[in-house]
Amino acid sequence: MRIELQRRPAASGLFSLVSPLLALVLTLIFGAIMFRLLGKDPGHALYSFFVEPLLEVWSLHELAIKAGPLILIAVGLSVCYRSNNWNIGAEGQFTIGAITGSILPILVPQWHSVLVLPLMLVMGAAGGALFAAIPALLKTRFNTNEILVSLMLVYIAQLFLDWLVRGPWRDPKGFNFPQSISFAPEAVLPPLLDSGRAHASILFALLAAVLVWFMMRFMLKGFEVTVLGRSERAGRFAGFSARRMVWFSMMLSGAFAGLAGISEVSGSIGHLQPSISPGYGFTAIIVAFLGRLNPLGAIASGFVLALTYLGGEAAQLSIGVSDKVTRVFQGLLLFFVLSCDTLILYRVRIIFGSGRAREAKS
Repeated sequence: MRIELQRRPAASGLFSLVSPLLALVLTLIFGAIMFRLLGKDPGHALYSFFVEPLLEVWSLHELAIKAGPLILIAVGLSVCYRSNNWNIGAEGQFTIGAITGSILPILVPQWHSVLVLPLMLVMGAAGGALFAAIPALLKTRFNTNEILVSLMLVYIAQLFLDWLVRGPWRDPKGFNFPQSISFAPEAVLPPLLDSGRAHASILFALLAAVLVWFMMRFMLKGFEVTVLGRSERAGRFAGFSARRMVWFSMMLSGAFAGLAGISEVSGSIGHLQPSISPGYGFTAIIVAFLGRLNPLGAIASGFVLALTYLGGEAAQLSIGVSDKVTRVFQGLLLFFVLSCDTLILYRVRIIFGSGRAREAKS
């Protein structure tokens, strides 16, 4: 007996709808098995992960803080991936956006103006876009693999940030801690409500999702993204340029990642330090695929992944598990999302030794 995948004559509309839900259910099932193997009560553990963080107002604010960068980055990545360009370096673009956006409050701290914060946001987005332009340039000029280039640039960005906060940008009055000076009030994103810390990052994310959805749904540029992503040859017949699409998609996703970076530093941290992200740039890849590469779908999936971050922190306190459990959950979710998506285009066939074949229910 062997199992084969047979390509469907047309994509399954049913599995296109249920695939993300099926992936979530399988993640919960295997997560429960993991907790049982760790000697924890699965029901209590899953409650700590997915329910407990929603019971307090301050926790809802933290959920919005974590969902903001995830959604913002995933919206840009969804355009990239639908155009068949694979930006895996959003974490590095997030970091560079935080650095370039912090130039004004760190190097010109005496400038107190209402223009400081808008300029910081623009500089952060520009920094992320320019950093994403590096793999775009190398791909269009030298046919390099953008996956490897963008991924390797993540480590360059992180090491550059570490050098800055331990060297030229270190606060001389910071008791030798590796961090920059604290941002002035004019350089900090204010909280949206008095009841918690949630700031405008979530608004940027929601606005970006709506605007990009509108572009993809109603504008020629969105049609160009879709056509070139499905068939570069068909795109050429339509007069579209695959080379220009590489630049557009990479720089758009880099700009959103850079904006997320400076928003996180300005809104949640208030200064630069060696670690400014728990891995938002990589987790946003899961958000993009769980949202079906749809900007509006990224909103829902962004909150789900943000909940895993909060749930991981709650589970550490309530049931005493490692913070690595959060990574395992996110990895399981990505694995099952990609696995379940296979059923959209393929059906499972069980081939018996006698040559008889039976289609499994798929």
